[in-house]
Amino acid sequence: MCREIQAPEDGTDRLREREKELSGLLDRVEALLAKGGDVRMEGNDLVVSPLEAEQKPESTAELERLIDERLPLVELSELLIEVDGWTRFSDDFEHAGGTEPRSRELRSHLYAAVLAQACNLGSTRMARISDLTYQKLAWWTNWYVRDETLKAATTNLVNFQYHQPLSRFWGSGTLSSSDGQRFPVSGKVRMATALPRYFGYGKGVTFYTWTADQFSQYGTKVIPTTVRDATYVLDEILDNETELPILEHTTDTAGYTEIVFALFDLLGLQFSPRIRDLGDQRLFRMEREKRHPRLGPLLKGRINRDRILRQWDDLLRVAGSLKRGWVTSSLLIGMLQSYPRKNRLTRAMQEYGRLVKTIFILRYLESEQLRRRIQAQLNKGEALHGLREFLLFANKGTLRKKQEEELMNQAGCLNLVTNAVVTWNTVYMAAVVDRLRAEGKTVNEEDIARLSPARYEHINPYGKYRFEVEDGLSRSRLRPLRQPSEQKSR
Repeated sequence: MCREIQAPEDGTDRLREREKELSGLLDRVEALLAKGGDVRMEGNDLVVSPLEAEQKPESTAELERLIDERLPLVELSELLIEVDGWTRFSDDFEHAGGTEPRSRELRSHLYAAVLAQACNLGSTRMARISDLTYQKLAWWTNWYVRDETLKAATTNLVNFQYHQPLSRFWGSGTLSSSDGQRFPVSGKVRMATALPRYFGYGKGVTFYTWTADQFSQYGTKVIPTTVRDATYVLDEILDNETELPILEHTTDTAGYTEIVFALFDLLGLQFSPRIRDLGDQRLFRMEREKRHPRLGPLLKGRINRDRILRQWDDLLRVAGSLKRGWVTSSLLIGMLQSYPRKNRLTRAMQEYGRLVKTIFILRYLESEQLRRRIQAQLNKGEALHGLREFLLFANKGTLRKKQEEELMNQAGCLNLVTNAVVTWNTVYMAAVVDRLRAEGKTVNEEDIARLSPARYEHINPYGKYRFEVEDGLSRSRLRPLRQPSEQKSR
């Protein structure tokens, strides 16, 4: 088990490693504070100047303009079909019974079912605008679209994106981030909660997503809006079935706790959140002999070695259980935080998390490059939020699903279509770059690295209207009224 999580059996060895790392960081950050600059102490307050936005080079802006001019205008339905032609993700949708033959109708109804949920249209409206029957569309949705098949199809697309030459300019697949996107709901939804800041007098849920540095989204989950993101941050990382070799993960402030810091370290992963109000954070030392005058106001505690060492075997067992999938991290973290009085395991994990958090904060203060890398990754997630809002356009973005399983399926469909758009854009952006170079234009790799496939100006998600002018103007009688049985079935 220790080999799987790359942790020593003897906790003393691990603490010795961390103590050496901490000691070196304390000395270097102390020297950094002495110089002043972007990271400095003003009295007893730590000040970290905001990162100045890097000016976009003219060559990058010109490349973006040329790509925008040349990307084909495309219907969202056509885009989805084209991406399926490259990846065959539709083959991952299997009948829940496992024995149903794949008919000719499968793909057309499958695309419609996925877009109906991803765009928040619903099966009734999708049936009307696609000239499919509601009954058949509902049948295909019920039997083929579920969490298992959606995850398999999404994995297919993420792996395809991972092997695209252009995506390598944006990242190696080792860094990811996660963040929540809040959506209001209509009617009574069991897991919806009130949050006036976002929903006014109504309620809503959060679609929590995991984004790789190549702009692919390898996981999604529906969570209550009022539950801290940190409870779920490890779930999809540990459940990652894609080829992405995730080694480091970042979140905003809501995604961290000291327990999360501890679990990431015990699992051999790097946790690098962007923490708001760093000056208010308590930093911890492991020995008191060496003094650091400038860091002194921040070093408000000392790590209790014995508390960690007494529970080291249990800490390893917890990490091993998570690694092998015997328990989900959100369930474990929720249980550890729910006890009225924290047990010994929780206290030991928090103590170890304080040590890991202190080391990370010092690294964050020391390295502007690290701060920029974290910011850049979180910006990728924000860009994809904009794409997702563009896709989920119907009903003013208000979700109509009531059951948790239905909401999970809708989140999965939105994730699938988001990845399809990113994949399509990546392939066609690469084609534009090749065409520009063939025409003798210079395209720098540095400019390619600044591009984003989270673009959608060229995509039409609404479908097309048909104007049958002659038939409409020559109509002499009213349209036939629907029968009550028709209305009820819809």
